Amino acid sequence: MGIDRAGLAVFLRGRRELLQPEDVGLPRGPRRRTAGLRREEVAALCHMSADYYTRLERERGPQPSEQMIASIAQGLHLSLDERDHLFRLAGHQPPPRGAGSEHISPGLLRIFDRLADTPAEIVTEVGETLRQTAPGIALVGDAMRYTGPARSRGYRWFTDPAARALYVPEDHAHMSRTYAAGLRALVTMRGPGSRAAHLADLLLARSEEFRSLWEVHEVGIHLDEVKRYQHPEVGRLELNCQTLVDPHQAHRLMVYTAAPGTESYEKLQVLTVIGAQSLAPSGAAHSEDRS
Repeated sequence: MGIDRAGLAVFLRGRRELLQPEDVGLPRGPRRRTAGLRREEVAALCHMSADYYTRLERERGPQPSEQMIASIAQGLHLSLDERDHLFRLAGHQPPPRGAGSEHISPGLLRIFDRLADTPAEIVTEVGETLRQTAPGIALVGDAMRYTGPARSRGYRWFTDPAARALYVPEDHAHMSRTYAAGLRALVTMRGPGSRAAHLADLLLARSEEFRSLWEVHEVGIHLDEVKRYQHPEVGRLELNCQTLVDPHQAHRLMVYTAAPGTESYEKLQVLTVIGAQSLAPSGAAHSEDRS
């Protein structure tokens, strides 16, 4: 399957020109004359340089990799059908759909983009963080930096002692039961060849605590709606967690809030400021950004 450079360029330009800044959580700014987004804005959303993206729209440069096309599809807020079309134009077979997909739906992304001042994250069904707001990173750390099985928060919970440091000790036992029970239900739902089954096999080999919980065969154990944190900078926090589920992609948008007037509410405002101050500049060049 070869790349259709002309088709790819036309499709990218068309999708870029249809998007408005507010569609992707960007300020419009004064005197805006561009139809849709600017190339440099799309490049920043796709985590590549403006020069690399511009070459694609001008039918130049090397064939983009599958990883690059996936990043572009997400940055342009493409639907699954549009994502698959983009992959084929670039000369690649589209990734599979369903629970294992990491392509976030445009609707879920639009909601997420409007939560810049709130701790929020989008996670897969096995607890892999796909997106975090800056306040979300200030609350629990950068969960997108992990690779391999450690991307799963449940895996980290049983294999990395640091994963528990943020939560009050009296909640640890219930959280362990919740993670084990949730993974048990997922393995039954998805089958022996699933990501959930692979994680369960790894944890059975690495964690005695997980093995003991797995043998009990518990399901239906859930985390409390109010989560209690012991944050290294602001101290004790009690936050409500509201969840919005995308049933087609099995992704969850999790939003953390505190009751107004409480001490946790004031501390959450401090974390929002910390998140804004530590937010790194976007638009770093992608590793493929060369020609």
